[in-house]
Amino acid sequence: MNKPLERSSIIRGHDCPIAQWKNGMGTTREIAVQPSLSGTDDFLWRVSVAEVNSAAPFSSFPGIDRHIALLDGAGFRMTLDGDRTHTLDTCFKPFAFAGESTVAVALIDGPTRDFNLMVRRSDACGDVAVLDEPGLHRLEPDVVLVYAARGDIGTSDGVLQAGDAWLSGSSPSRVTLHHGAVALVIHVCPRG
Repeated sequence: MNKPLERSSIIRGHDCPIAQWKNGMGTTREIAVQPSLSGTDDFLWRVSVAEVNSAAPFSSFPGIDRHIALLDGAGFRMTLDGDRTHTLDTCFKPFAFAGESTVAVALIDGPTRDFNLMVRRSDACGDVAVLDEPGLHRLEPDVVLVYAARGDIGTSDGVLQAGDAWLSGSSPSRVTLHHGAVALVIHVCPRG
């Protein structure tokens, strides 16, 4: 099971290497994974930013709950399991779906970039909350990561710029959103 994060730390977006999707049909930058150094088959939770440059289908992740939010671009239409559709065309509005779903994609108007949270369903539950009000925000104890989707966000370890993330650690935490900033706040709660 996942151990609590010992301390907080900033992850700079430009330091996250580009990797192929699990199905090899796109690219992603892994922002954070727990336990650290986990692969695609044994993580508890994983946060990444994907580039969607074509109508390639999403990778399959059986047993994983997925949350996706558009960061840049006009978005795309998702067809899940051949019969359910969702249009992801509003930035910073998370959408949850099962990782084992077959997901076909039709781009609306060119490439997009999206934020992804994946959580192993049998061991934990997760959620993506959006903060966009300027000022100081106290974080709940189950917050594991804050992603700077837009603008500058102050943390106890320094300032996040768009594309950076902050592992919030195990102590009480707070962030300060500067005017125009948007934070995606990741909650993960172990089951049982």
